[in-house]
Amino acid sequence: MTHDNPAGSGPRLRGVLDTLPAYKPGRPAAAGSGAPSYKLSSNENPYPPLPGVLEKVASAAASFNRYPDMSCGELTAELAERFGVPPEHVATGTGSVGVAQSLLQATSGPGDEVVYAWRSFEAYPIITQISGATSVQVPLLPDEGHDLDAMAAAITERTRLVFVCNPNNPTGTAVRRDALVRFLDRVPSDVLVVLDEAYKEFVRDPEIPDGIELYRDRPNVAVLRTFSKAYGLAGLRVGFAVAHEPVAEALRKTAVPFGVSQLAQDAAVASLRSEDALLERVDALVVERTRVVDALRAQGWTVPETQANFVWLRLGARTLEFAAACGAAGVTVRPFDGEGCRVTIGEKEANDLFLDVASRLV
Repeated sequence: MTHDNPAGSGPRLRGVLDTLPAYKPGRPAAAGSGAPSYKLSSNENPYPPLPGVLEKVASAAASFNRYPDMSCGELTAELAERFGVPPEHVATGTGSVGVAQSLLQATSGPGDEVVYAWRSFEAYPIITQISGATSVQVPLLPDEGHDLDAMAAAITERTRLVFVCNPNNPTGTAVRRDALVRFLDRVPSDVLVVLDEAYKEFVRDPEIPDGIELYRDRPNVAVLRTFSKAYGLAGLRVGFAVAHEPVAEALRKTAVPFGVSQLAQDAAVASLRSEDALLERVDALVVERTRVVDALRAQGWTVPETQANFVWLRLGARTLEFAAACGAAGVTVRPFDGEGCRVTIGEKEANDLFLDVASRLV
């Protein structure tokens, strides 16, 4: 028997890993200086979970020597009722990104193409490359929004999946109903369109559609949602898709068994049942978002219209300098080198620190 790899070189790993872009999480707030520091780099909800949710998780923790409900039955039923869809159309996973990766495993492999705007959610190129498929990145328009005409033109016979991040991460811009419907009408019926709506709860423009309404009569549309942002459960990793039964069933087949912990399931159910109180907090963040955007524009910044819980500053070569200045002031933001900074709407004190830095660097 002969071996192609030299003795002692270790197991063979896929070559794609050598070129895989690394996901860069938001840096934590600086510690140790004694002055207040804030993390505005991960789009987290700054409020803690509601007391009822904490109590539910504490109760569930007493049983974490047991496996969770692999079917996420109670959560699935709660989501089906909440959104008025059949339970068979709901599939859960470890955050919306976990569900997105399962969608790629179910649809795309070597020789296939995945179309999405760029810049958009930085996990898209990573999970596409892991699946073996090829990314087709379509540049954003000058207003930082999706170029849906160019995305439709980029679809070929090799396209298997299209991501539409709405609102878009990291720019905060969102696609309106008429434009999205026209785009969906142009997409071939055998291409899956994934409406990634991780920030849906922060949308206030009535012209931005609810993807779940669009999916109902379109078998090739799936909608991603998460409990990580508005619901404040980022540390528990639970998200879900609403899709027609063949797609939802494929998601269940490709999901990691027992991937969503019982703590996460119970917290998500409790959060849905406390939704009115949670969304009051979202309303407060939207008010603060308006204040921050207005202040930045008054300082002279060009800020795209954002429908998410963050703002985007296109900084180009100044990106890292700006991020460093924010960090020195006690606020960590998310830089995309050579492009710009995404800044989460957080506590008022954190936002004021950020605005102070911005006023000096405009």
